[in-house]
Amino acid sequence: MNEQAGNIDHIGYAGVRDGGAGLIDLSHRGRILVSGSEAVMFLNGLITNDMKTLAANTWMRAAFPNVQGRLLAVVRILNRPDGFLVDTEAATREKVLQMLDRFTLAGDFRVTDLTDQMACYSVQGRQSSAIISQVFGAETAINAGEVFATTLNDADVTIIRATHTAEDGFDLFVEASAADTLQKALLSVGVAPVSEATAEVLRVEAGILRYGIDMDETTIVTETNLDDAVSFTKGCYLGQEIIVRIKHRGHVAKKIAGLSFPETEIENGAKILSVDEKEIGRITSSIFSPALNRTIALGYVKYDYLKAGTEVQVQNVKGVVADLPFVNGDYSAVPQVA
Repeated sequence: MNEQAGNIDHIGYAGVRDGGAGLIDLSHRGRILVSGSEAVMFLNGLITNDMKTLAANTWMRAAFPNVQGRLLAVVRILNRPDGFLVDTEAATREKVLQMLDRFTLAGDFRVTDLTDQMACYSVQGRQSSAIISQVFGAETAINAGEVFATTLNDADVTIIRATHTAEDGFDLFVEASAADTLQKALLSVGVAPVSEATAEVLRVEAGILRYGIDMDETTIVTETNLDDAVSFTKGCYLGQEIIVRIKHRGHVAKKIAGLSFPETEIENGAKILSVDEKEIGRITSSIFSPALNRTIALGYVKYDYLKAGTEVQVQNVKGVVADLPFVNGDYSAVPQVA
């Protein structure tokens, strides 16, 4: 058996994939509150998406690029009554803080790191909507892109509908002092805890990139699957010229793709070769998929080889380019996240 398969928590995996619900702890991610009358103006000059289109009580994805259009961070921005909550991966928390802090003396623009004051959990799986309604009330109905405010035992909870698994799902932000209460409430109604290793398998099956593994400061924003995080109609922002130029040129030289192999060990960083042994890319993430009973991987592949079904080889193992997500769950109209 593939060694990776032995690391999977089968109860948690089945909770997400087999019609139930699983609980993923996302509290390691960074959460930064941006407020002030000039918050929209300053943020709009730093990110790829258009802050002016972000209505109250909605959220969107965005990227922080540098002047070369390369990726510094991927974030989710929630427009809440107290300001804009910027949620990002742990690997980019300090970087985002530094980028924002530079502007705190330039106008009415305030930045507060709430990471240690808040927790975040995600309920993923076909039953996630029913679970949320059971815990927070039958009237709880949250649409894609909506920021929903509620309470649990007098603690404020912010909920968005989002997937980390290609299944339907909801992320719940709560003050740290109420984290245990929220976790117990979710587990008490049958949500299965999902280990970190299992969450990683679910992530790759969903074709969702992770910063520091599948993307970094060498990655051009448009080489990733972040199309919904980029506005091509907004005004000037850092890196816009490069990103728009690539868009008008038609395509990037390489892009993230899925790859499928027979059960085997594929190393991250391994070269991807064409059938005539030309180097055409590299692997970034590789796991064994219980749902597919195959090894699957994410990797950057040259544009001419991106079509699904294209034969490749990695470490003398033959495989094919595959469409993403690998496992297409019940996530209709749910935005993918980093």
